[in-house]
Amino acid sequence: MFLIAASLLFAHPAPLDMPRAEAYFVRSTSGEMRLEDHYSRDDLWTSHAVLGRWEDDDGRMFTVSRLDTVPPKFSSDAVTRTEYTANIVRINPDKDFDLRDQAIDLLSPVEITDAPARPRQMPRNWREVLYFEGTNALSIVCAFLREDEEPRVWRLATWELCPGDDREWAREIFEEEFLGKWDEVVAHYLLSEAPQTGERKSAKSKRREEIPSERDLLRIDARHSVTNYSSWRVTEAEEFSVLDALVSHGEFIESLTNDMSRMRRRYAEVMPSPVNGSNVLCIARIFSDRIDYLAAAGEDMAWSAAYWNPMRRELVAYLPDSGEQNLLRTIRHEAFHQYFSYASSMLSPSPWINEGYAQYFEDEDSLDWSLQSGRNPTPEELDQYAEILPALLIMDYEEFYAGDSASRNLKYRLAWSIAVFIEKGAPKVRFRPFEDLKKSYVASLLKTKDMRKATAKAFVSQDKLDLFVKEWKKFWKNM
Repeated sequence: MFLIAASLLFAHPAPLDMPRAEAYFVRSTSGEMRLEDHYSRDDLWTSHAVLGRWEDDDGRMFTVSRLDTVPPKFSSDAVTRTEYTANIVRINPDKDFDLRDQAIDLLSPVEITDAPARPRQMPRNWREVLYFEGTNALSIVCAFLREDEEPRVWRLATWELCPGDDREWAREIFEEEFLGKWDEVVAHYLLSEAPQTGERKSAKSKRREEIPSERDLLRIDARHSVTNYSSWRVTEAEEFSVLDALVSHGEFIESLTNDMSRMRRRYAEVMPSPVNGSNVLCIARIFSDRIDYLAAAGEDMAWSAAYWNPMRRELVAYLPDSGEQNLLRTIRHEAFHQYFSYASSMLSPSPWINEGYAQYFEDEDSLDWSLQSGRNPTPEELDQYAEILPALLIMDYEEFYAGDSASRNLKYRLAWSIAVFIEKGAPKVRFRPFEDLKKSYVASLLKTKDMRKATAKAFVSQDKLDLFVKEWKKFWKNM
């Protein structure tokens, strides 16, 4: 039972999920194109309500939430952050008990079937403590209201236990170590609660507060997802927020944040888009090691060193054993995917341009083929690769990722070589026939919503494609 008590020390913070998003393409009356993210209403509410989540080595999960709002009602389950924030429904802690119970139902890990029970003896300084435990013997679900707090607000703690744990004994530990030491808990763990903006509703009046921009609302949620974890911190720039658990790497993270702001501008310069990205905030979440990274990413991402999660609108990575510089290369790679997702209106761009330029930006000045293959290709191999190029240009991701690791590495390196040629070789080709290739590709992708059709329109004709392959081969043979 000592281990149960120890788990209340919140040894392993579990960062909160960002809300799921779906992109809508919007064209204004003036012709401006932009993306408008719509989010799951319940995800937005949960991201505000949950203050923190901690897991011990045996899998017990402890979660603390704030019960001061319920999800507003909309005709659709997917809304903008601005719409959501302007319509927040607040809970009066002294009378809105149905709304409070609605919030508890949404947050409880088990179905609530019984009327709430009170502790045998009310802990000191608490106005109300209610247990909503249902029939599950391995969960504690407790709502509580502080006596001397202004403004007063209901909070909820849920503790998912392990098989073999004694729930009654765990409840005693909960009351002694959590409720009984509330001031200490707040000082060490709950340093910041969910900020709320928007319309405050009351029986007498309504007052609309100023609503932050979509980007700023996203920044608030990103910050909130780690703000109650002492091992995590937030470093921000105008278009980029880094959430990291790299306690002893502060100087590197600041440098990385500044680098990513510069790289975002470089991405836009090299791969321009007609889509206005002024409402975009790029988020990077960096774990301290691979174990924590996989706990968050899932075993299906075991092959990866980092990934861009378009649904959650965040880039996820960890500090590899190989060190900071390799992490920087990885972040630059994934951050391009992040940029290009928005630049292409969340449509799926061809792997030759998406993976090619992601690798190109790992080290923009590099002309070294040997990074993955271990050596530079011979002239004969370049001839063979040139024959592969037309097929590579029309591959989808299933085809691009198919095959063994050597085959995938070759396709990645060929995609990189295409990006290098477009940037460093194509401008020197007589009459600059490929000058508008990237611009045409992005415009065609936005219009056709089809990566293969976009490639075909960008290259215009078979003759132009043949010329591209010929000049690509000449460029690399002369290197």
